[in-house]
Amino acid sequence: MDAIECIRTRMSIRKFKTEPVSSELLKKIIDIAKWSPSYKNTQPWEVVIISGKRKEELSRFLVELFEKDTKPCPDIPEPESWPQAMEKRINSLMKKRSELTGLDMYSPEALRQAKIANFNFYGAPHGIFLFQDSSLTPWSIFDMGLFTQSLMLAAHAYGLGTVPQAFLTDYSKYIKEFLGIPKTKRLVIGISIGYPDLTSPVNQFRTDRVEVDEIVRFIE
Repeated sequence: MDAIECIRTRMSIRKFKTEPVSSELLKKIIDIAKWSPSYKNTQPWEVVIISGKRKEELSRFLVELFEKDTKPCPDIPEPESWPQAMEKRINSLMKKRSELTGLDMYSPEALRQAKIANFNFYGAPHGIFLFQDSSLTPWSIFDMGLFTQSLMLAAHAYGLGTVPQAFLTDYSKYIKEFLGIPKTKRLVIGISIGYPDLTSPVNQFRTDRVEVDEIVRFIE
């Protein structure tokens, strides 16, 4: 798979096969992603991969926190508003998902189901958490985005599926305690990874993209 095809065909996977991925392949993907650029070559990424019994325990723990109405405590605050153009894209996405699922995606029940699915890693055999030192500036969050994209593209090139999950950072304090991660670390994103179940209807839906002319200007 060449780079352009890899970028164009990668998608967020929300249903996985139960077959585990070998530790050798997971390490190979991280080994590729580490070549991502970073500000002054700081390489601020720290990776934790959770699998098997411990992943299932963490899922139960997160669902329990959610069902107890535990207040979310993400290290990176969730956006409270969006610019109009972006709000329009979000509404378009939610409308399409509502049509596909038959469930109002803005309803409390839809949100509940979405969060539980996230906390269960969408059935993936592995979860990845990306951390960085909390003293780092927003520049390093940008670097983490580059690393995350490289990781997902490398996974796709090897026939794996991924989905980046902001909801997996909702209970960052508790996740760090569970994983034995120091409080001085910032949880940036969670990612589910595994072999994609491409027969599932949930993986038949692809989001669209705006036209190039909407996002670029040429100045001469």
